[in-house]
Amino acid sequence: MKKHLFPLFVLLLLTAGCKNAVKPPQSFDYQPDLEAMGIEAEQIQALDSVLQSFVDAQKLNCLAAFAAKGGKVIYYKAFGWKDLENRVPASVDDYYVLFSQTKAITTVAFMTLVEQGLVAIDDKVADYFPEISDQVVTKVNEDGSYETRPVETPMTFVHLMSHTSGLNAGQVGAIRRAERAQMRRADVASGAEAGQRSFDADPRSGTLEDEMIKLAKYPLGFDPGSEWNYHISTNMLAYMVERISGKPLRQYVKETILEPLGMDHTDWYYPEEALGRFVFPGSIVEGKLVAGTDMFVRGAVSRQQSYCEGAIGLNGPIEDYAKFCQMMLNKGEFNGRRILKPETVELMTTINRLPENNSGGGGFQFGLGFELYNENKKPVPAVSNTAYAWGGMLGTEYIIDPENDLIVLYYINMFRNERLYPVYLAAVYDLLLP
Repeated sequence: MKKHLFPLFVLLLLTAGCKNAVKPPQSFDYQPDLEAMGIEAEQIQALDSVLQSFVDAQKLNCLAAFAAKGGKVIYYKAFGWKDLENRVPASVDDYYVLFSQTKAITTVAFMTLVEQGLVAIDDKVADYFPEISDQVVTKVNEDGSYETRPVETPMTFVHLMSHTSGLNAGQVGAIRRAERAQMRRADVASGAEAGQRSFDADPRSGTLEDEMIKLAKYPLGFDPGSEWNYHISTNMLAYMVERISGKPLRQYVKETILEPLGMDHTDWYYPEEALGRFVFPGSIVEGKLVAGTDMFVRGAVSRQQSYCEGAIGLNGPIEDYAKFCQMMLNKGEFNGRRILKPETVELMTTINRLPENNSGGGGFQFGLGFELYNENKKPVPAVSNTAYAWGGMLGTEYIIDPENDLIVLYYINMFRNERLYPVYLAAVYDLLLP
């Protein structure tokens, strides 16, 4: 071959390779050939029996389950009663209160701003919100006053996305919670309605902006990056989404994530007629399954809501969130729409952002918006070391496993529930990786 033709030859080979590359699935295949995937009907029936047994034993009021490998849906069913008192059967279309599953979506929303060049993950938060504290509390006095010192490391957006910001942590959290408790007692006495908000949110805050401006007046509980303290950092991240995008959080998330992915039933709030779509949570009290509080469900259909958080608040059916999970598994695209670049997804899901010893416990790692599983910590042994996940306080769970080209979701809405998710997860992996 002539020398000057070699680069052209290589280019043609590379082009041919790109054309032959398998494009990630842009929609779910709900009727895959399970036999060709090595899955027998008896195995699916056995999994049905396991999940139905959770309901029969009155460990759960209801559940929904979804699993897809390479976009091929191998499991998508619901069991039990979404309204325990009125014996209304569960379906896969039911709306679940998602609580902290909101956090990953908020984090992805922020990363779309990074891709637009409007902000960088290592930028100081103070460059966009000058009022944010640069002090760490060192002592709380008996009269409620406190002493501080300057931070050793400025807070960045990495700290917000990995819950290492120091916001509301340690002694500061205790100070604010005491103040909140006093306010709540006053509001309960006056009949005020808090709706679906964080337990550490001020019930008198009208908007996310109100709450974050109040939070910024307090010092930090530790130096950013030195420890893990869960939850409220994602609310500050959400407020930064609003400040940088110039749009309310709800609007920006809908425009950039929910609508492009076809997550048509996922939202913070709904019209009152949507109440019948929701699962009414159950609870285990003195060993018995009973109806739990519906406060968070009814908060989602309140006409008076003005408060959208980034840390909690989303609701929706299991299939909607499966679309989000598949988008992440596809390295940023689904439904024919690209939400993130592949390199952005890698940045979020492959780098541990926590110190080796942290309050999450042995082997606990966290990236940007997701827990990262590894050889020292995973829910069941079959999960690969490339997998990442999170969940919600009422028992909704999901896992995204790139090495196995798999997403698995498990939804319940239960207070004081027995953690049965690993049983289901292990069964799904057994179907695919015998």
